[in-house]
Order: sequence, then C-alpha cells, then structure tokens
Amino acid sequence: MIPSSHKIIAAVASTMMLSCGAPSIISTPIENIDTLPLKTSDLTQDQLKNWGELDLISDTIPGMSINKAYTELIKNKKGKTVIVGVIDSGIDIEHEDLDGVIWTNTKEIKGNGKDDDNNGYIDDIHGWNYLGDTVDENLEFVRIVKQFKPKFDGKTLASVAEADKDEYQSYIEAKAEYDEKYQKSISEKTRYEQIYRQSEASHKAVAAVLGKEDYTKEELLKTEAKTTDMQQHIAFLSQMFGFMDPEDTVPDFIKTMKGGLDYYADQLNYNLNIEFDPRAIVGDDVDNFSDNQYGNNNVMGPADRREDLKHGTHVAGTIGAERNNNQGMNGVANNVKIMALRAVPNGDEYDKDIALAIRYAVDNGAKIINTSFGKYYSTHPEWVRDAIKYAASKDVLIVNAAGNSKNDLDQKIIFPNDQIKTNAEIADNFITIGALNYKYGSDLIATFSNYGKTNVDVFAPGVKIWSTTPNNSYAFLQGTSMASPAVAGIAAMIRSYYPKLKASQVKQILMDSGVPTKTAVVVGGDPSNVKSFSEISKSGKMVNLYNALIMADKLSK
Repeated sequence: MIPSSHKIIAAVASTMMLSCGAPSIISTPIENIDTLPLKTSDLTQDQLKNWGELDLISDTIPGMSINKAYTELIKNKKGKTVIVGVIDSGIDIEHEDLDGVIWTNTKEIKGNGKDDDNNGYIDDIHGWNYLGDTVDENLEFVRIVKQFKPKFDGKTLASVAEADKDEYQSYIEAKAEYDEKYQKSISEKTRYEQIYRQSEASHKAVAAVLGKEDYTKEELLKTEAKTTDMQQHIAFLSQMFGFMDPEDTVPDFIKTMKGGLDYYADQLNYNLNIEFDPRAIVGDDVDNFSDNQYGNNNVMGPADRREDLKHGTHVAGTIGAERNNNQGMNGVANNVKIMALRAVPNGDEYDKDIALAIRYAVDNGAKIINTSFGKYYSTHPEWVRDAIKYAASKDVLIVNAAGNSKNDLDQKIIFPNDQIKTNAEIADNFITIGALNYKYGSDLIATFSNYGKTNVDVFAPGVKIWSTTPNNSYAFLQGTSMASPAVAGIAAMIRSYYPKLKASQVKQILMDSGVPTKTAVVVGGDPSNVKSFSEISKSGKMVNLYNALIMADKLSK
C-alpha cells in the first residue's frame, strides 16, 4: 500500500542512502524554494535547449533536476530497459537521435506477411499505424454535426422524441461549436495572411539595406529610411518586435506567422470541412469496436507527409532520444525503447483508434504510455476508459497531456480522462500533466496550459522545448504535449531503476516528490486570473527527477 502523502513527504525530506556504503543524499530542500531570487536575465540559446534538465536551486530555472540526478544519483547504476508506448501522429524511426531507441518486436519476422506472434497484427515490427495512409481529419464536433444533421436539422427540442433528446443536445452543442470555430478560422486565416505577407515584404527590404537576415530592433531603428516605403517597413517591423520573444529573430517571427496561416488553412480545408471524409480510405466502421482489422505496420505514415510526424517525433525525443551520442539533444530517460503507435491525425483522433492503441501497447510489453493529445467531444469515451482500466489491470502507467486551451478541467471535460468532472477516478494508473514556463515566479505557468485542482495532477516543463523533428532535424515546440513526455521519461527512469514499484506507486511518487511553491501564478495568460500554484493541480507540485528517484529508492525498500 502507498504511504499517505504526509508520510512520503517526510521521507523525502530525510537523508536517504541509495546504496550500501554510499554517501547520504538529501532531496531538494523544498522549504527554501520560495526564498530564491528570481532569474531576471533572458535564457541563452543553450539554456533554452535544455532548461527542462536544469535545477531550480542551482540554476534558478524550474527544470526537473535531470542533470543533477544523473550526476549524483545514478552515475554508476544500471537500470532495466523499459518500453514506452507513444500514441501520436507517428514517429520518424530513422532519425539519427532515435534510431537506436526504437522498439522492435522480436517475435515478428519482418516482411513475411504473417502474424508470427499471433497478436492480431501482421508484420508489426515497431508498432502499428491505425490511420493507414490518412493524415488529415475532421474535428470530433464536426463529425457529430455530419452524423446528426440529416436527423435533427431544423428541429427543436420540443419536436424531438424523448429517446433522441440526448443525441439532439449533442448535435446542438456541436453545431454551435462548429459555427463559432468556422467563422473564427476564416478571420484568423485572413489576419495571419496579412501579417505574414507584410512581414515578408518588410523584412526583405530591410535585410537588403542592412546586408543581413538577422538584426536587432536597435539596428532596425538606426536604418536610414530614404523612401516612404522604407519608413513604413521599419515602422511595421518595429511594431512586430513587440510581439516577438526576446530570443527570436524576424525570420523566426515570419516562420511563426506562416505556421499560423497554415494552421487555419488546414482547419478550413480539413478539420472543419463537413464534405471531407478521409476515413473512407481506412475502410473500417468507426462505431464498431469489433471491426479492428485495419491499418498497417508503417508507423511513419505516407512518405510524402514526413513533416506531419513532427509532433510524435518531438514527443519521442523528449522521452528517450539517445543520450550523450554527440547528436542534437538528450532525452530524459536512458533505458527506454519507444513503441510507435500512429493514431493521432491532423484533426481529432477516433476513440476506437486510441482504445486499440492503448491495448496494443499493454499487450506488447509497454510499461509506460504517453498520450499527448485531447479533444472536448467524444462519441465513445467508454471504449477509452475501458482501455485505461485494462492498462491498470496490467500495471501500465498512462501519462497524459492536460491540453492547451487555458481551461479549468474541473469545469470543462476533456478526453481522454480518468474521471468525469470531480467524480472518483476510474483507475490509479492515469496521470495528467500541465505545462510550466521557464520563468520562475508569477509567469511560472504556461499561458496556454489547462489546469484543475482535481483533474490535473502535476506540472512539468512545456514551453520552448527543444527536441527531435523529422529528417534528422530539431526544433522548439511547446504545449502540454511537451510536458507529458518529460514526465513519461521520468516515470520510465523510476521503472527502470526500481522495477518492483507498481504503476500506481510511480504515479504517487511523481506527484508527492515534486517541488511545491507558494508563489501566486498567472493562470491562462490572464493577469487578472491569479491563483496559488498549490491550487491549480492535485499535487500542487512540479515534477522533479532527483526527488523522485530518492523517494523511489526509499519506497522500494
């Protein structure tokens, strides 16, 4: 049985021995955290690239003390290999920093067209692709509108049969969401396109005069404006500098604007397009859970859409990119194999795909599953909840992203989840992660991160996270999608070095061993919405590998 929280915290605060004859190791002195001076200087590029590995005490950056843990706690220890299932958009399994940590199904003979291990999947060498050759998809509320429009369009609640009222209510809510999002996407696409085009033109003109692509705001303002057009270019870019992060350049800003333009174009062309039906290519019945013979073993998806592997590849790198191999970055965990499960399209995932992917990961040896995705509508949530409970019965921990909509999840339901509103959890193996910023103090919480005293468990780094992206590249991404795999990596470390601990114990360690703070933080990027950090998650803490390993060592004995 897991000790109560106050007993565990007391244990962490005490001096602990990690091995016979070793010097004593003391966990982070959490009572001193709130007396630390705030870091006022901007992070360097090198600090940004690994800020999640840093230590709040020594670096005044709210990282997870990963470097400290490797140096002081496990330098001369060997752990067991842990399989981590990554349910995502797919993974570039050929990436230079991942190819050595990709899971291989040794019970399957590659390319023979047979189900050698009798697990129901043919040639599943590195996992499974539930999306087949599709990439883009509708959002769930769009699918609901499509499904029920012929039945309910033009009707009122009073005119609907009693047995159909729940379906009608779902349709009305989905239709309202669709109308709002469609109009917003049109206006946002126009706005991003205008800024992007003007930024490109102004940057081209200024760069030609200065003779370089990268320039500071000071250099921009010193540029001689010989024409009215040049005056306008300088004025426009000067204004744009006010919207840029300190470390960004104008080309970075232009790239961001192009990304926003592409995002809203995709929304209109695919995610919100009622006429779009890519699932016909897959060929299954999405409302029949027994219809499970679909997809293929190509976990990288279509060869001409490698860029769409960015999200899943980034997640995989955060968890376990090869450490100290003189490549682009180090993953959190050093003893993992990444199982690739392609089930998250550019759009909303299907409940059936997620439920089957969870079960596949469990049945094929994963001890940790990362789920960096989510949606606010679900047609078959019971399938996913049953899969979560199945994972719990097999001692598998699921690490889940809280979402990026600034919502209080105690008030607004997101899927997948392990409880409805504030009701009892359905299992003890599901942990939900919010995102931290690298700025300790009032800006500690990522402006986009969801939160919730009941439905978010703990926070971890999720802003400006440097990790692997397709075709041997690397990039900064941000979101609770980046915070979740950081915690999945730490969970894998605990299960690697302390394999006797149960999934429920690992979850409790992640929460109880984290670093708390009494700091009041801005929530949802709204300066008027200030809450105590302790009130926006169940644990009120930041995940910390150093403390987690100390607690795991104590509990394992």
